[in-house]
Amino acid sequence: MNDKSASSPERMLRILDLFNEDKLSWTPESIASQIQVSIPTAYRYLKILMEAGLLQKDLNQEYSLGARIITLDHLLRTGDKVLHHSLAHMRTLVERTGFDCVVSRLYGDKVIDTHKTASSSPMNLGYGRGRPRPLFKGAAPKVIMAHMPNPRLQKIFHDNTDAIKAAQLPQEWNAFKKYYQTIRKAGFYLSKGELEPGVCALASPIWSQDGFILGAISVVTTLERMELLDIAKLQSLIIKTALEINSDISQHEIAAPASIRLEPRVFTGAQ
Repeated sequence: MNDKSASSPERMLRILDLFNEDKLSWTPESIASQIQVSIPTAYRYLKILMEAGLLQKDLNQEYSLGARIITLDHLLRTGDKVLHHSLAHMRTLVERTGFDCVVSRLYGDKVIDTHKTASSSPMNLGYGRGRPRPLFKGAAPKVIMAHMPNPRLQKIFHDNTDAIKAAQLPQEWNAFKKYYQTIRKAGFYLSKGELEPGVCALASPIWSQDGFILGAISVVTTLERMELLDIAKLQSLIIKTALEINSDISQHEIAAPASIRLEPRVFTGAQ
């Protein structure tokens, strides 16, 4: 990330990438070191970001994310057409199953939950809106990965060898590809305790009108409750719901972002 050839705007925006759950505030000196600029330049970038409301300075003279981020999240949620076309289907799914329902979206190479419709007995999940999911664990990320074009999947494979090994997935490309092809052919994925102990999720893909993977819809419950169900019926229900969302999206011509348009694939829902 610290490319000396980067332009000034690129370097300035990299400041926002420094913030994570382990590091929520930064000193100007540490920011300058991270993005490889002089301290005066770091102060100039910080001033611009503060004036835009993207950063704020606390009493310890450290910088954290600003309130403008909250406003932008509201606008993002309001303008999320995939979420707009999913909400009614999510409510129906919750009513029919009694489980929580989650929509997850693909942004670049990150899978992020954008909304949860809670049941009458909501799950206390460690992941929620805005917190990136691990790419190689859980139902939604695996369904999304399974429907990526092979060139993109192969790049992710080569860039994440340690995470793939930690997730106990195949460490040879052909076997890794075959693993995800199996999920793609099924049209769904059922995870059992992969991301959080005792938590099960069943997911199916959401597509753009031009045939590109956008995200996934999932139902989430406990392992104990899942084991009492007719899994085949639940699988059919989640696939049917995903196809209804895909149909609504197609009718309203929601195209995939240009950043993920590699090669289209039409989902048939084959099992």
